[in-house]
Amino acid sequence: MALRLVADFDLGKDVLPWLRAQRAVSEASGAGSGGAGVLENDYESLHVLNVERNGNIIYTYKDDKGNVIFGLYDCQTRQNELLYTFEKDLQVFSCSVNSERTLLAASLVQSTKEGKRNELQPGSKCLTLLVEIHPVNNVKVLKAVDSYIWVQFLYPHIESHPLPENHLLLISEEKYIEQFRIHVAQEDGNRVVIKNSGHLPRDRIAEDFVWAQWDMSEQRLYYIDLKKSRSILKCIQFYADERYNLMFEVPLDISLSNSGFKLVNFGCDYHQDRDKFSKHLTLCVFTNHTGSLCVCYSPKCASWEQITYSVFYIHKGHSKTFTTSLENVGSHVTKGITFLNLDYYVAVYLPGHFFHLLNVQHPDLICHNLFLTGNNEMIDMLPHCPLQSLSGSLVLDCCSGKLYRALLSQSSLLQLLQNTCLDCEKMAALHCALYCGQGAQFLEGQIIQWISENVSACHSFDLIQEFIIASSYWSVYSETSNMDKLLPHSSVLTWNTEIPGITLVTEDIALPLMKVLSFKGYWEKLNSNLEYVKYAKPHFHYNNSVVRREWHNLISEEKTGKRRSAAYVRNILDNAVKVISNLEARNLGPRLTPLLQEEDSHQRLLMGLMVSELKDHFLRHLQGVEKKKIEQMVLDYISKLLDLICHIVETSWRKHNLHSWVLHFNSRGSAAEFAVFHIMTRILEATNSLFLPLPPGFHTLHTILGVQCLPLHNLLHCIDSGVLLLTETAVIRLMKDLDNTEKNEKLKFSIIVRLPPLIGQKICRLWDHPMSSNIISRNHVTRLLQNYKKQPRNSMINKSSFSVEFLPLNYFIEILTDIESSNQALYPFEGHDNVDAEFVEEAALKHTAMLLGL
Repeated sequence: MALRLVADFDLGKDVLPWLRAQRAVSEASGAGSGGAGVLENDYESLHVLNVERNGNIIYTYKDDKGNVIFGLYDCQTRQNELLYTFEKDLQVFSCSVNSERTLLAASLVQSTKEGKRNELQPGSKCLTLLVEIHPVNNVKVLKAVDSYIWVQFLYPHIESHPLPENHLLLISEEKYIEQFRIHVAQEDGNRVVIKNSGHLPRDRIAEDFVWAQWDMSEQRLYYIDLKKSRSILKCIQFYADERYNLMFEVPLDISLSNSGFKLVNFGCDYHQDRDKFSKHLTLCVFTNHTGSLCVCYSPKCASWEQITYSVFYIHKGHSKTFTTSLENVGSHVTKGITFLNLDYYVAVYLPGHFFHLLNVQHPDLICHNLFLTGNNEMIDMLPHCPLQSLSGSLVLDCCSGKLYRALLSQSSLLQLLQNTCLDCEKMAALHCALYCGQGAQFLEGQIIQWISENVSACHSFDLIQEFIIASSYWSVYSETSNMDKLLPHSSVLTWNTEIPGITLVTEDIALPLMKVLSFKGYWEKLNSNLEYVKYAKPHFHYNNSVVRREWHNLISEEKTGKRRSAAYVRNILDNAVKVISNLEARNLGPRLTPLLQEEDSHQRLLMGLMVSELKDHFLRHLQGVEKKKIEQMVLDYISKLLDLICHIVETSWRKHNLHSWVLHFNSRGSAAEFAVFHIMTRILEATNSLFLPLPPGFHTLHTILGVQCLPLHNLLHCIDSGVLLLTETAVIRLMKDLDNTEKNEKLKFSIIVRLPPLIGQKICRLWDHPMSSNIISRNHVTRLLQNYKKQPRNSMINKSSFSVEFLPLNYFIEILTDIESSNQALYPFEGHDNVDAEFVEEAALKHTAMLLGL
């Protein structure tokens, strides 16, 4: 299944065996009564009450006398502890223990079993108690009212220094929230007692609300009140120094006026399953460490044939409303929608019908979300009981008493990537899998293996391009919280294809009104996200447009010989050296392919320019981050790009079992060589559109394989269209390895005439052939005559100085000789100091003889 639930706690395994052992010891000592049947009845009443911030789990059960017993499971020591026994046959409604385990607060209601007498005072429906439990001593009644009361202790951030004052929240069905301040003192050694228990100070921190949610991990209270029929979401942050602040308020376009009263995560939601409290409405708030703030909402369904749910991406300034039709609904759908917080994703889950993974950080394109229906076997294994999403990725199954940690399953996502036929599911599965792995080489290796075998599997996007961009993004994502704003995480900018089974409406929403002036931690990141939404037009995502323009300028200057200062170019090439060094330091093993082993000045220029531009981009937008750290992030990012390309090539190379002899022009290309050539061509297409650098040596290897695998006319077409780039290394190898058969001569000549002039001049001297001499001569003559001014000459020619009497040639050679002897040509032909008028004459005669067939 796409979602993997790892059990952190199980009542049946972590508590029940201990209870049985305790009962056995008690019975052996003669202090207990009853038997196995009573114990099984105890098990039926055993259930989880609350999960505190430190991970400790409070549970309750009834003994054979009907007494209510409170227990605690310590998640650190994995030990159980009995906290308190209440000797009345009541039903526990809500419970919380302070961090020192000295105070217990509980709300109890009349037992629902028939025939049970009323243990509460007349007119009271709920009894709320505060108990001293270290040791068990006084019991104080906080409330005895005709409405339900929920209790929750606040937990300070620094638990090693307990505060003298405990804070307890009381949440009333009458729609108010109070905070009790409880002073404790130690007496007679370790005995803890409540000071001034007759009058506990209290503050009313919220009232007239219709919905509230507790975030145990971050100690935040979210609630919604209605103002002029508008739903206003507010948040209170509690601090360790006893302060609390209203952080923000934001209007939500949802209707709660007829939805009754709803609480989320104030203990287990046993008593809120009834229509009186829930009315089938689902609403919850999710946050993560990057500063995201999402409100997930599903209204009451008039019909289960069609489900609508909305996610308000408050940190992005818009909401998305999804609608899906259910198949095979049957007579009744017993459970509603469940929302789960998976950090970077939010899961929307209707048991047996659909599973929707929503990308919280990049919600703009629907293709980055994974939508699976009930027909997909990947969601059949998800539990059909309601799940309660706690802070972080913790999930509580109240029915079974199990606490899970919800994780995305890498293996299932890889399986989906490999088996699905839909491009949208491939896209979403790829991003989900990379998020799970975040740079894991084994995961990347599996994805690369699949890509090398299915490079043409996607039609809506370039699979190689998407993988390179997404994987490189995740390799540096954790370095700073703003990386999602600065680097692209996808190569796809728009997605117009519908996702089967679901429709989407996107709307802009109001941004929160922040109620404080200074921010720290999560609130600083959230405020940064909101500021980005307000002012970032256009977006800050890096692109290579500046690099493209500057690279083309440098190449043009190189061709004309008018390159700018040597210091500027040297700095760019030094950047490239740093990238290569960083890449080699990350990969110490030998490489199968000859990549990163040659100069390839053009790719090094591109690499160095990208380092320079990306560093400037980060420096502009990452205020407060050290320059050295930014430089390392840039090197890591570009190194990752190049390493992924190398990895794809080497995976294909290894799969087809190619060897170093492939790099010599001694045979026609095999099917294996053609397969590697094909994958390299696809890599070139992927990088060209984004103008990304390639590993030095890539073009050489690509050209060698192209020469071996393609017919001459296809080869020349690829060269002329820019698919194959002729490098000096590749052409030198071609000139040396191939003999001068008629077929090879035609190939060599076709290659030479397509070379840039500077490289062509070097290559010609390696080919001992009249055609090569002819090209050298032409270049020499061009250089001599480009500034030649015709002057009066003696019409008589000394014929004795020429080996052949041919007047036009004799006259032309004499002009060249005069130019050479005059100081008009001070710069000898590069690499050809022996090229002169005599060489030109000899080359002309050889070429003429070859044309005449003499």
